[in-house]
Amino acid sequence: EKLYLATLEMIAGRMRDTVMAVFMRDATPGERILRSTLNNFDRILTQHEFQSLMQHEMFRLHKGEEGAMPLLVKRVFSPMLTMFQAMVREGIASGELIDVDWMQIHLASIGSNLAYFLSAPIWQLSLSTDMYAPEALAARRTSIVQFLGHAIFNDRQHGAALAARVLADSPMPAIKPGGPF
Repeated sequence: EKLYLATLEMIAGRMRDTVMAVFMRDATPGERILRSTLNNFDRILTQHEFQSLMQHEMFRLHKGEEGAMPLLVKRVFSPMLTMFQAMVREGIASGELIDVDWMQIHLASIGSNLAYFLSAPIWQLSLSTDMYAPEALAARRTSIVQFLGHAIFNDRQHGAALAARVLADSPMPAIKPGGPF
Protein backbone atom coordinates (compact mmCIF):
# COMPACT_ATOMS: atom_id res chain seq x y z
CA GLU A 1 0.00 0.00 0.00
CA LYS A 2 2.84 2.41 0.81
CA LEU A 3 4.56 1.74 -2.53
CA TYR A 4 1.25 2.18 -4.33
CA LEU A 5 0.62 5.48 -2.54
CA ALA A 6 4.13 6.74 -3.28
CA THR A 7 3.76 5.85 -6.97
CA LEU A 8 0.37 7.50 -7.23
CA GLU A 9 1.59 10.60 -5.44
CA MET A 10 4.65 10.84 -7.72
CA ILE A 11 2.59 10.49 -10.91
CA ALA A 12 -0.05 12.94 -9.65
CA GLY A 13 2.65 15.41 -8.63
CA ARG A 14 4.10 15.39 -12.15
CA MET A 15 0.63 15.97 -13.56
CA ARG A 16 0.06 18.85 -11.13
CA ASP A 17 3.38 20.44 -12.10
CA THR A 18 2.53 20.23 -15.81
CA VAL A 19 -0.91 21.75 -15.27
CA MET A 20 0.44 24.50 -13.03
CA ALA A 21 3.04 25.38 -15.70
CA VAL A 22 0.15 25.94 -18.13
CA PHE A 23 -1.70 28.04 -15.55
CA MET A 24 1.40 30.17 -14.89
CA ARG A 25 2.21 30.71 -18.57
CA ASP A 26 2.63 34.28 -19.79
CA ALA A 27 -0.70 34.49 -21.60
CA THR A 28 -4.22 35.78 -21.13
CA PRO A 29 -6.54 33.79 -18.86
CA GLY A 30 -8.56 32.68 -21.88
CA GLU A 31 -5.52 31.33 -23.67
CA ARG A 32 -4.43 29.48 -20.52
CA ILE A 33 -7.88 27.89 -20.25
CA LEU A 34 -7.70 26.70 -23.85
CA ARG A 35 -4.20 25.32 -23.26
CA SER A 36 -5.25 23.60 -20.02
CA THR A 37 -8.11 21.94 -21.91
CA LEU A 38 -5.66 20.55 -24.47
CA ASN A 39 -3.28 19.54 -21.69
CA ASN A 40 -6.10 17.58 -20.05
CA PHE A 41 -7.15 15.92 -23.33
CA ASP A 42 -3.58 14.94 -24.13
CA ARG A 43 -2.99 13.58 -20.63
CA ILE A 44 -6.08 11.36 -20.80
CA LEU A 45 -4.98 10.21 -24.26
CA THR A 46 -1.38 9.41 -23.38
CA GLN A 47 -1.07 8.73 -19.64
CA HIS A 48 -3.10 5.58 -19.22
CA GLU A 49 -1.44 4.52 -15.99
CA PHE A 50 -2.46 7.70 -14.21
CA GLN A 51 -6.00 7.43 -15.57
CA SER A 52 -6.25 3.82 -14.38
CA LEU A 53 -4.96 4.69 -10.92
CA MET A 54 -7.39 7.62 -10.62
CA GLN A 55 -10.28 5.44 -11.72
CA HIS A 56 -9.30 2.88 -9.08
CA GLU A 57 -9.19 5.61 -6.43
CA MET A 58 -12.60 6.93 -7.49
CA PHE A 59 -14.09 3.45 -7.14
CA ARG A 60 -12.54 3.16 -3.69
CA LEU A 61 -13.97 6.52 -2.69
CA HIS A 62 -17.45 5.58 -3.95
CA LYS A 63 -17.28 2.37 -1.90
CA GLY A 64 -16.55 4.42 1.21
CA GLU A 65 -12.84 3.58 1.34
CA GLU A 66 -10.62 6.58 1.96
CA GLY A 67 -7.67 5.37 -0.09
CA ALA A 68 -5.31 8.01 -1.46
CA MET A 69 -7.96 10.52 -2.52
CA PRO A 70 -7.78 12.85 0.50
CA LEU A 71 -4.02 13.19 0.04
CA LEU A 72 -4.38 13.74 -3.72
CA VAL A 73 -7.08 16.35 -3.19
CA LYS A 74 -4.91 18.23 -0.71
CA ARG A 75 -1.67 18.11 -2.70
CA VAL A 76 -2.89 18.06 -6.30
CA PHE A 77 -6.52 18.87 -7.04
CA SER A 78 -7.23 21.67 -4.55
CA PRO A 79 -4.23 23.76 -5.67
CA MET A 80 -5.19 23.24 -9.33
CA LEU A 81 -8.83 24.18 -8.73
CA THR A 82 -7.79 27.26 -6.77
CA MET A 83 -5.55 28.37 -9.64
CA PHE A 84 -8.23 27.63 -12.24
CA GLN A 85 -10.81 29.63 -10.28
CA ALA A 86 -8.42 32.58 -10.00
CA MET A 87 -7.63 32.37 -13.71
CA VAL A 88 -11.31 32.48 -14.67
CA ARG A 89 -12.03 35.35 -12.29
CA GLU A 90 -9.07 37.27 -13.74
CA GLY A 91 -10.46 36.69 -17.24
CA ILE A 92 -13.92 37.86 -16.23
CA ALA A 93 -12.55 40.94 -14.45
CA SER A 94 -10.48 41.89 -17.52
CA GLY A 95 -13.51 41.51 -19.79
CA GLU A 96 -11.93 38.72 -21.83
CA LEU A 97 -14.24 35.98 -20.55
CA ILE A 98 -18.01 35.89 -20.19
CA ASP A 99 -19.37 36.52 -16.71
CA VAL A 100 -20.34 33.03 -15.63
CA ASP A 101 -19.67 30.81 -12.64
CA TRP A 102 -16.03 29.68 -12.84
CA MET A 103 -17.01 26.07 -12.25
CA GLN A 104 -19.12 26.08 -15.41
CA ILE A 105 -16.07 26.97 -17.49
CA HIS A 106 -14.14 24.21 -15.73
CA LEU A 107 -16.90 21.69 -16.42
CA ALA A 108 -17.19 22.79 -20.05
CA SER A 109 -13.49 22.31 -20.63
CA ILE A 110 -12.32 19.40 -18.50
CA GLY A 111 -15.75 17.79 -18.25
CA SER A 112 -16.09 17.59 -22.02
CA ASN A 113 -12.85 15.66 -22.25
CA LEU A 114 -13.83 13.26 -19.49
CA ALA A 115 -17.27 12.69 -20.99
CA TYR A 116 -15.75 11.90 -24.37
CA PHE A 117 -13.27 9.33 -23.11
CA LEU A 118 -15.71 7.72 -20.67
CA SER A 119 -18.53 7.52 -23.24
CA ALA A 120 -16.50 6.62 -26.33
CA PRO A 121 -16.98 2.84 -25.96
CA ILE A 122 -20.77 3.27 -25.87
CA TRP A 123 -20.76 5.66 -28.82
CA GLN A 124 -18.55 3.22 -30.72
CA LEU A 125 -21.16 0.50 -30.29
CA SER A 126 -24.07 2.84 -31.00
CA LEU A 127 -22.61 4.70 -33.97
CA SER A 128 -20.38 1.97 -35.44
CA THR A 129 -17.54 4.49 -35.49
CA ASP A 130 -14.06 4.07 -34.06
CA MET A 131 -14.01 6.88 -31.50
CA TYR A 132 -10.34 6.13 -30.76
CA ALA A 133 -9.16 6.32 -34.37
CA PRO A 134 -6.44 8.98 -34.73
CA GLU A 135 -8.62 11.14 -36.98
CA ALA A 136 -11.58 10.94 -34.55
CA LEU A 137 -9.35 11.89 -31.61
CA ALA A 138 -7.79 14.76 -33.55
CA ALA A 139 -11.24 16.03 -34.53
CA ARG A 140 -12.52 15.87 -30.93
CA ARG A 141 -9.39 17.60 -29.62
CA THR A 142 -9.80 20.40 -32.17
CA SER A 143 -13.54 20.69 -31.60
CA ILE A 144 -13.36 21.25 -27.84
CA VAL A 145 -10.86 24.09 -28.22
CA GLN A 146 -12.83 25.68 -31.06
CA PHE A 147 -16.04 25.35 -29.06
CA LEU A 148 -14.51 27.05 -26.02
CA GLY A 149 -13.06 29.75 -28.28
CA HIS A 150 -16.62 30.66 -29.25
CA ALA A 151 -18.34 29.92 -25.94
CA ILE A 152 -16.35 31.51 -23.13
CA PHE A 153 -15.02 34.72 -24.69
CA ASN A 154 -16.88 38.01 -24.80
CA ASP A 155 -15.20 38.74 -28.13
CA ARG A 156 -15.90 35.59 -30.16
CA GLN A 157 -13.45 36.57 -32.89
CA HIS A 158 -10.68 36.96 -30.29
CA GLY A 159 -11.60 33.56 -28.82
CA ALA A 160 -11.65 31.88 -32.23
CA ALA A 161 -8.27 33.40 -33.12
CA LEU A 162 -6.79 32.26 -29.80
CA ALA A 163 -8.19 28.77 -30.34
CA ALA A 164 -6.60 28.61 -33.80
CA ARG A 165 -3.25 29.80 -32.45
CA VAL A 166 -3.28 27.37 -29.53
CA LEU A 167 -4.13 24.46 -31.83
CA ALA A 168 -1.46 25.49 -34.34
CA ASP A 169 1.33 25.47 -31.77
CA SER A 170 0.13 22.44 -29.76
CA PRO A 171 0.54 19.37 -31.94
CA MET A 172 -1.45 16.23 -31.30
CA PRO A 173 0.62 13.76 -29.26
CA ALA A 174 1.65 10.49 -30.84
CA ILE A 175 -0.78 7.64 -30.33
CA LYS A 176 0.67 4.19 -29.81
CA PRO A 177 -0.03 1.66 -32.57
CA GLY A 178 -3.35 -0.08 -32.06
CA GLY A 179 -5.02 2.99 -30.55
CA PRO A 180 -4.77 4.84 -27.29
CA PHE A 181 -6.48 2.21 -25.13
